[in-house]
Amino acid sequence: MEIPFLPPGDHRFPDPRPALAENEGLVCVSTDLAVPRLLAAYPLGIFPWFEENGVFFWFAIAPRAVLFPKKIHIGRSLSKTLRNKSYAVTVNRNFPEVIATCSRIERPGQESSWIGPAFRQAYTELHKAGHAHSFECWYPDDEGILNLAGGFYGVQIGRAFFGESMFAAQPDASKIAFACAVPYLAECGIELIDCQQDTHHLARFGSEQMEFNDFQAATLRLSLSDLQQPINQGVLREQNIR
Repeated sequence: MEIPFLPPGDHRFPDPRPALAENEGLVCVSTDLAVPRLLAAYPLGIFPWFEENGVFFWFAIAPRAVLFPKKIHIGRSLSKTLRNKSYAVTVNRNFPEVIATCSRIERPGQESSWIGPAFRQAYTELHKAGHAHSFECWYPDDEGILNLAGGFYGVQIGRAFFGESMFAAQPDASKIAFACAVPYLAECGIELIDCQQDTHHLARFGSEQMEFNDFQAATLRLSLSDLQQPINQGVLREQNIR
């Protein structure tokens, strides 16, 4: 299968289904990560996975792991941590640091991160445009000063949220951020969270697999719907903070 090249300024994408069937999900390539291109890609179920020699590779995955926010499951152990641990969870408090830390964190089986400088710049621009959001978990040190312990970021288009990456510099920090963020996203009107690939970590929160056609139909529909309330900067929760 020939891999389509997307010229600069043309933000149309090919149908991802042939790529899922014939090319392990590689839909197309481009030489840019322009904001309009990113906004066009996600509702179709397409996302940029990595860059090589200035070329960006756009993929689709099937089946798709998704989480419906109103159906989130918080296990007994995490519920206890949420009640007893000292932490604060914020939204959009430090997007640049969250994406930078996600790019630096060591991950089993990966020699390097796909979140290179061009990715960080593109998603920071998407954040400034109001379509990329970060959730931060902060732990207090011995002097009560809050330090960034974990978090995640993703892309929001209409009532769909597309998770991108998370990190935990301290135990349970990304879980706490996610557990506090999902109900907040539901309050804002988010109806579906794209988790991309199914993992044990996300399955514990209640993620489930969705056939690609159903996923794309849902995200295209939800991307055209307005939120009930904007995802603004602020504090979501402070627990045992003195």
